[in-house]
Amino acid sequence: MNTLIRTAIVGFGSVAEKMHAPLIDVCDSLSLTAVVERHGTKCQEKYPGVQTFRSLEDLLEADVADLIVITTPNEFHFPMAKQCLMSGKHVVVDKPVTIFSQEAEQLNQLAKEKNLVLSVFHNRRFDGDVLTIQKILSEKTLGEVVYLESHFDRFRPEITENWREKDVPGNGITYDLGVHLIDQIVLFFGLPNWIQADIRRQRTGAIADDYFDIQLDFGSIKARATASVLSASPTPRFLIQGKKGSYVKYGLDVQEAKFKAGQKPEGADWGVEPVEKWGKIFHSEGQEARKTEEGDYRIFYQNIAEAIQGKSTLFVTIPQTINVLKIIEASFKSSKEGRRIGKEEGGW
Repeated sequence: MNTLIRTAIVGFGSVAEKMHAPLIDVCDSLSLTAVVERHGTKCQEKYPGVQTFRSLEDLLEADVADLIVITTPNEFHFPMAKQCLMSGKHVVVDKPVTIFSQEAEQLNQLAKEKNLVLSVFHNRRFDGDVLTIQKILSEKTLGEVVYLESHFDRFRPEITENWREKDVPGNGITYDLGVHLIDQIVLFFGLPNWIQADIRRQRTGAIADDYFDIQLDFGSIKARATASVLSASPTPRFLIQGKKGSYVKYGLDVQEAKFKAGQKPEGADWGVEPVEKWGKIFHSEGQEARKTEEGDYRIFYQNIAEAIQGKSTLFVTIPQTINVLKIIEASFKSSKEGRRIGKEEGGW
């Protein structure tokens, strides 16, 4: 019988409370033992037995965790992850791993030197639609694919008090949603030959970017990743065009809504999408519904546990996320200078 991996969460905001903590709680190989909350004891109230600390330093000094999950604002990811690795702890960082790619490279080197597991919470690799697209591509259902469009549009015309909308490092929608969309596209097609981006602030008084449109070239395939907070009408989450047909999918993976509703991520039907929400494949003979594969964020933490136990290799590696960060950095440069940036200049 394996000893449970003692796990701590640093920061207990919405994403930690609604997603990370429940996922850790249902993972057979992990035990949620501690949390860093500057104020209050919200985690301890939900999970009796969890110790609350007021600082990362206090948590590390107490030595009550083997794995530390960092869910703080982006600007703290690098220094906190570095501090944890230096203390001999395995680390998971909520995306993005760091703001700058060279910081992620430093963390990667440190984790290798200390033989520690370091990964990033790219949970949306385990969205049902992403798993479905991987299957469609591998089966060549659409023939040779020539175009993919990935949207993450919402209607949020009012600026909020969330740190992502304030004048802080790593703010904005590109670092929030862009890393997911680019990570998924790279998962599908590999690294692009060049990118060209348009990143804007569209809402009145916006400090942080709230719109992006990033084009990625893969030779015979073109991809587009875009997100807006001023999209009141439905747009497809995914649109793929191939020489034998097209695939269109509306709506988000069902898991996030379940987390927000406070549902525990357990049971065989956890990530099952209702039939009426399935995407459709269009071809010369007409159209047909395409079953959405079952999404499952639980896979992420199970893989982390198995990597720590030496039973498996990591699904989400730091070199992968470094390339995504380099594409993000190139996107900001492309938008500012109004030009394409190739892989040689971008360094991915």
